[in-house]
Amino acid sequence: MLTPDIRVAIVDDHPVVRDGVVTQLAGRSGITVVGHAADAAEAVRLCGRERPDVVLLDVRLPDALAAEVVPRLRAVSPTSRVLLFTAFPEHAAVGPSLAAGACGLLVKDASGTTLRDALRQVSRTGAYRGSPTGSPYGSASGSPDAPVTPREYDVLRLVASGHTNGEIGDELGLSLNTVKSYLHNVMRKLDARNRAQVITNARAHGLL
Repeated sequence: MLTPDIRVAIVDDHPVVRDGVVTQLAGRSGITVVGHAADAAEAVRLCGRERPDVVLLDVRLPDALAAEVVPRLRAVSPTSRVLLFTAFPEHAAVGPSLAAGACGLLVKDASGTTLRDALRQVSRTGAYRGSPTGSPYGSASGSPDAPVTPREYDVLRLVASGHTNGEIGDELGLSLNTVKSYLHNVMRKLDARNRAQVITNARAHGLL
């Protein structure tokens, strides 16, 4: 009995990257590219329509970071497994993305063989253990000494959108004191003294 092909969706805003992945996978038995997307909105539509087995997802897209995209993809295609794909494996946004449900990390300079093996491993086991960093959050210079947790990231994102602490609490189902605590932790980790500075520093670290 033949095993069905692994159905893969590619999400990256650089055409040369998407084309390169398609070329690497072309003609390879057992893997089929079912589509590609250049931003988060397009990725959600693609995955809702195609229900791929594996989504190869860039950490940073023009309209969202992977930490925001992963839950949206899983909502429209619960069986899809998301593999992060980035040129910067120690990027500060990697940790929150893995915590949001991504199942591993593959660097963009990986060989075609590594790419194919990673997709097969993710499809078979639901995880990829080939990340070159010792920690899923990475440790690049210029990144915060301590990672921003998924909940802290939620608070940070809403602060950057202009929400008050009370509005953030309502949105996330948290008490006002809890929101203040999360915000205090984020400001400490990003070496910020106020809301404006925490947004600026978060952008400098690639978190927004």
